[in-house]
Amino acid sequence: MEQQQQQVVGILGGGQLGRMMVEAANRLNLKVLVLDKTGTPAFDLCANADGHVVGDFRNPDSVETLASRCSVLTVEIEHVNADALESAAKKHGVEVRPSAQVVRVIQDKYVQKCHLEKLGVPVAQYVDLTAGSEERDIVAAGFGFPVMLKCKTLAYDGRGNRVVKTERDIANSIASLGGGPSKQGPALYLEKMVPFVKEVAVMVARGANGSVASYPCVETIQKDNICHVVIAPARIDGKIQNRAREIAEQAVKGLGGVGIFGVEMFLMPNEDLLLNEIAPRPHNSGHYATEACHTSQFEQHLRCVLGLPLGSAEMKVPAAGMINILGAADMQETMAPCGRSMTVPGATVHLYGKKETRAGRKMGHITVVAETLSTLLKRMDAILGGTSLSSPPSPPPSQSTSSDSSSQPSQHISPRLYQTAKVGIIMGSDSDLPTLKPAAEILTRFNIPFEVTIVSAHRTPRRLVEYATSAHSRGLQVIIAAAGGAAHLPGMVAAITPLPVIGVPVALKVLDGMDSLLSIVQMPRGIPVATVAINNSTNAALLATRILGAHVAEYRDAMQAYMKEQEEVVNDKIDTLEQVGWQKY
Repeated sequence: MEQQQQQVVGILGGGQLGRMMVEAANRLNLKVLVLDKTGTPAFDLCANADGHVVGDFRNPDSVETLASRCSVLTVEIEHVNADALESAAKKHGVEVRPSAQVVRVIQDKYVQKCHLEKLGVPVAQYVDLTAGSEERDIVAAGFGFPVMLKCKTLAYDGRGNRVVKTERDIANSIASLGGGPSKQGPALYLEKMVPFVKEVAVMVARGANGSVASYPCVETIQKDNICHVVIAPARIDGKIQNRAREIAEQAVKGLGGVGIFGVEMFLMPNEDLLLNEIAPRPHNSGHYATEACHTSQFEQHLRCVLGLPLGSAEMKVPAAGMINILGAADMQETMAPCGRSMTVPGATVHLYGKKETRAGRKMGHITVVAETLSTLLKRMDAILGGTSLSSPPSPPPSQSTSSDSSSQPSQHISPRLYQTAKVGIIMGSDSDLPTLKPAAEILTRFNIPFEVTIVSAHRTPRRLVEYATSAHSRGLQVIIAAAGGAAHLPGMVAAITPLPVIGVPVALKVLDGMDSLLSIVQMPRGIPVATVAINNSTNAALLATRILGAHVAEYRDAMQAYMKEQEEVVNDKIDTLEQVGWQKY
């Protein structure tokens, strides 16, 4: 660490991301210098004011001046002059992390897509458009309409993209993006629309030694093409979350860059993931990590570029979120969420020091942490004022316009696409479902996310093994397993999973469920299975709630309220019996 403290990190760009990088550097006693124009957010926080370069981070002379004063160069924005960066670094013998070549690949969205496709990373269908022949190429692509027309460079936050709704709109759409190279506009490419369910993102850090650490998969909600809300972890099945992390890591490893990268993806109705784009820097989708993870994305980026060991990217709280403070009509309206957050537990305001606001300008953000997802969403609702993130999920399939993914029409899709279940309810046959419905009702009452499925120990043994093996990695914390007759399901699952298993004996036509009960309770030493009364899935769900409540105050408090309610019901009956007498009761 002492060696790294002697180095100087040069940051191209002094916006809010540079500002928060400076915050992390100050805490670690690391020296950073910034290249940007005066009055940018990063300059306000620089403890080492001497040496900063006032200029344009695209200007070769300014970049060379910064390089002459630093040991390593990095970026807080990808729209830099990669050639100037590479030239200055070679002249002054400094490291560039991520490298100029990585920045080049990411700057050109079409080149980026080609690179990812060669790596085997799933992406939406796309085609290049020939300068001067864009209209003909769009029709020939055969993607149908609507379709996405995109600039290859300088496209972000919805800028540089157009939805071509019909063939008649092609010419106007091309013109609105500069007309293509033949009209001195940016080069264009075409991308097929994808009917995604939601947008997710993963921050991935790659150290100087090639080590990789990915942050949890998060859900992002866009407003006017700008990331507005982030929910961590994403409200999707844990298996999909893990796959998103794998895809993101694959993409970043394939780039070969050093630093932190924001990887954005589309989640499809069939549970497939398509990588949308990568940012070679800290990203909106990683802001939550400052309060929610062991290592913030800004500290992690500095660790990467300085060759320090990577910090843990895992969350240290169960649930977290981020709300972007976007410019509104005036400063008072813009900052209203900050005022509301002052009375919200777990909320932390990060303002960027910008003196003026305009529509959509990123003025700051608010992070929120909580013990449970439901509490998190209620807290975020209180800050947003009017938005209802905590309402019952009605997952929307949307289009890759990303204009406002919070207001698309709803459609029934798999629960795996809009929640991370904490309790798994499984049965050997659908005939057991009536017995298990009370358990589902109890968990619904306690606002505990759960899943219900069929896993037969005898007819689908491979499915049983896969379910039990992956349960904990998907986010499940308790399993309720119902079985009748031989009733092997609870015991077999308990033999495989490290999670607590609660068995529900199901009464069949013969032996009235005693065979099921005795089978479940006769587990050998080392294979614990909690067992409730025959057909009593209500108690199974209540026990699951108590298990979760041992570490989550919200569930524990709800259980105490439930017990109080039960007591009041009995007391009411006592009063009624005393008032009317046993004859009329």
